[in-house]
Amino acid sequence: MIHVRHSAVADIPIDLAFTYVDDYRNVPDWMFGVARFQPVSEQVSGLGAIYDSTMRIGPKDLGSRVEVVEWERNRVIVLDSIAGFRAASSWTFTDLGDATRLDVDFGYRLPGGIAGRTLGMLIEPIVGTAIRQTEHALRTRLGQLV
Repeated sequence: MIHVRHSAVADIPIDLAFTYVDDYRNVPDWMFGVARFQPVSEQVSGLGAIYDSTMRIGPKDLGSRVEVVEWERNRVIVLDSIAGFRAASSWTFTDLGDATRLDVDFGYRLPGGIAGRTLGMLIEPIVGTAIRQTEHALRTRLGQLV
């Protein structure tokens, strides 16, 4: 699995930051490339919640079903794909008093063969930029909450 890690500080209390990131309705507003992020059951948050997502990377739409495999309020949200494009992400929150440090680890696994190499050539140049743009958009949105 290929991993991209990033850390940033937002000038917002941890409870507001966590609540915003944890709300599935906000994800397409701040996560680069996410065109759709919808729950597939009545559970919309917390451990065991499952979402269907579509990530648009260049001309390609990548569908994935992800499940929350770790969740602790104001501390961590971990998603892992259970179908479709193989990806995992962890969002770790650290209370800095009036600010919150957010550490992100995004990992993805490409299929083998020509399809995997082709997809890799499309994705790899974009991932670092996508993480930075996601972090900037998220900090901007969080800043608007206070």
